[in-house]
Amino acid sequence: MAIYTSLAVPTVILNPSERCLQWSDDGQACITTKAAVHIMTPDLGINFSTPPDIKALPGDEQGEQPLGWFRTIIEPARGQTHMWPSICQDWGAITLGSLDVSLREVACSPSNLTSRGRCVIAILNSNAEVSLWVAAKNHLKGEWTNVRTVTHVALFRVLNFVEIQDVTGLLLNTASSEDIIRNTLRAQVTSLAWSKQPDYRITPTPVLDSSMLALGNRAGCIEFFRFNRNSNSGGFLLHIHTEPLSNHWITRLSWAPWITHSIGFCESLLAFSTDNGNIGLVKVTQNLQSTPNGSFVPEYTISAVFDVQDPICEADKRSVTALTWVQPPGRNVTFDVLSSILLGSDRIFQPILVYTKPGLVHLWSWPGSEPTWYGTRVLPFQTQNMSVGSSAISPVSGVSYVLHRDALILSLVDGSLHAIHNMTMGPTWSSPLAGDILTSAELSRASRALIGGMASYDSQSTLIWIYESLRPTDFGYKHEAQHECMLLTAPFWQLDDETVLHTASEAFADISCASGSAPIYHLRALMLHLRSNARFAALLPQKLCKDPEMQTQCGQVAQGLLAAISHCVLRVLIRHLKAIVSVITAPDIPFVLREVVQSLLPGSPQDLADEAQALSDILTASFSIDPAIAALHEHCPACHAEVPLRDITRATCPNGHAWGTPPSFGKA
Repeated sequence: MAIYTSLAVPTVILNPSERCLQWSDDGQACITTKAAVHIMTPDLGINFSTPPDIKALPGDEQGEQPLGWFRTIIEPARGQTHMWPSICQDWGAITLGSLDVSLREVACSPSNLTSRGRCVIAILNSNAEVSLWVAAKNHLKGEWTNVRTVTHVALFRVLNFVEIQDVTGLLLNTASSEDIIRNTLRAQVTSLAWSKQPDYRITPTPVLDSSMLALGNRAGCIEFFRFNRNSNSGGFLLHIHTEPLSNHWITRLSWAPWITHSIGFCESLLAFSTDNGNIGLVKVTQNLQSTPNGSFVPEYTISAVFDVQDPICEADKRSVTALTWVQPPGRNVTFDVLSSILLGSDRIFQPILVYTKPGLVHLWSWPGSEPTWYGTRVLPFQTQNMSVGSSAISPVSGVSYVLHRDALILSLVDGSLHAIHNMTMGPTWSSPLAGDILTSAELSRASRALIGGMASYDSQSTLIWIYESLRPTDFGYKHEAQHECMLLTAPFWQLDDETVLHTASEAFADISCASGSAPIYHLRALMLHLRSNARFAALLPQKLCKDPEMQTQCGQVAQGLLAAISHCVLRVLIRHLKAIVSVITAPDIPFVLREVVQSLLPGSPQDLADEAQALSDILTASFSIDPAIAALHEHCPACHAEVPLRDITRATCPNGHAWGTPPSFGKA
């Protein structure tokens, strides 16, 4: 088995779970450890200004290339930010995690939420506090800063603080004791989850954030927030709704993918679990409506409705060790004819809720219109005897859905891997293929250590996981500095060429501007497989033609596409400039004239030229334009001679220097 990454990470993982290792929508792997969040970005061959921090060993005999990584960390303060006994002295408000504050869970927002177009990371610690972190400048290797302490905001929202301080300097409040207990429990967060961005099927895609941060607390409520960016303070949270659900702690939360039922109308399911084993759902519906404002750019308002559904699992006093959604593409329900026409699709995919309890994995699906299973399926884990510490009741540390095999891989803390097949039609442990490597026994044989977190790298055969080798019979004490985990990235089986090509096709077909995911997130799997020299050489004859005439024709088509893109951009600029011509000032005239000249060059569409000429007439009537400015001469990068602007893609100066895209400063 080839290994892409084998990296030692000197850290301790206290809370192995299915979210201990997860991917953000910026294409970064977030690893939650005791004291820090390690943010790892794979080096996929994109030319960054700085080299990666970590390079793996040279490739093996199959031509596999090593996978490098950029690395940075988020290291919150280890001390207590909020002293809960100073607010409430009731026994129920005690947080034992305040004795040694550590990190519990991390939730990543969609991309493009910060002022720099990146993700926001919410961190929950053992003192029931939540903080928001964003990348300052360099998100690959630079510092991440704390922009908001959510617990501080929640305290001042739910508690009636007054500006009175005692001798210790702590704020006091005048609410009744019962209100103080209840509201303190509401401020103590026990779980969190951040939804994806919904696709309202509106073109062009509105530039607004419709994702939600859900926080479960000790009072049995779920608080819904929305992040608003702010260039000065980094951002703030807007409270949307509070949903009271239970008298028990909300221990886990998980958002299902958004489903668009009509233009501007979508819904999702938020699954939650309580400390007594109850599993429930909250249906969240969002409606996007245009607000007439008379401006050039339309404005929208979002209304949200929250509806608690019937529980899917009654309380049985067994703890929930994992809660997540998977979305097999074969499970869908049919739209009506009108929705099919409006949305350009005749089906939507129904997700499957996966939740585990000690020794059991539960699968739940909403009833659909196709002959697939629905309701709840229960499959008992089977112990994989790899060591004396192997046990089927170990907590789940990772969940990964294999797209083209319709299989679900689950990792347990004891180091075993378990595969469920035929997720779409009838989940079972048995593989439909004889001699298949995608079985619990074969997968577990390849991993023989304590797995703290596991996730899929490419939604196929390649997994990324972090583990620590332990001796179950050794009861000796090992302090934190002696712990060392290993981060591995490796394929468990080889993909054929057709699967790789299909993965590439799906990567480009599924990209949407409304997804809230960076392009590198969608292209991660494809760029991993194309790094292999043997794979690239095998795929090259299938995708490229060596006929010179065909290559010339492809070049002409590509040049035509580039010209069409350029004309579309010019048309957008001309229309925007025409809309704001009343506020254009004298320093703006050279830029406006440049766009006009470019739109009037030979080869431009007639409608673009007409719009540019109309803008030029308005500009000439409003300003007295200097002829020197109107000439718009370029300067040669080699000899600085003046060159008339006749083409936006290439030019030749009087001395014979020619340049274009990319520049080539050679003699013409």
